[in-house]
Amino acid sequence: QVQLVESGGGLVQPGGSLRLSCAASGNRVSSYTMGWYRQAPGKQRDLVARITNTGNTNYPDSVKGRFTISRDNGKNTVYLQMNSLKPEDSAVYYCNALKTAWIGIDEYWGQGTQVTVSS
Repeated sequence: QVQLVESGGGLVQPGGSLRLSCAASGNRVSSYTMGWYRQAPGKQRDLVARITNTGNTNYPDSVKGRFTISRDNGKNTVYLQMNSLKPEDSAVYYCNALKTAWIGIDEYWGQGTQVTVSS
């Protein structure tokens, strides 16, 4: 079992920056693919960034060049650095852990942290 807790959200002005953290507990997530997703009111939950256990990253075009995902396996934590924030980035941001194996599939979600970009 893995518990994920996000932190670092808040209110920022357009063009500002935020750094989100996702702290994992229960089990180590070094072998998991970790991801950040976001969901605005009335919208689906979409991928923002993903990082594999080997450090490969993936971003959609909407955030590429502005957001950076990273992980510190020693701290069992994943981060999302968000720069040049836009109002359309406003959403609840969720941390995700996923592992597939021959013996089963494990997937976990955090409760989310609110990010609001407004002047």
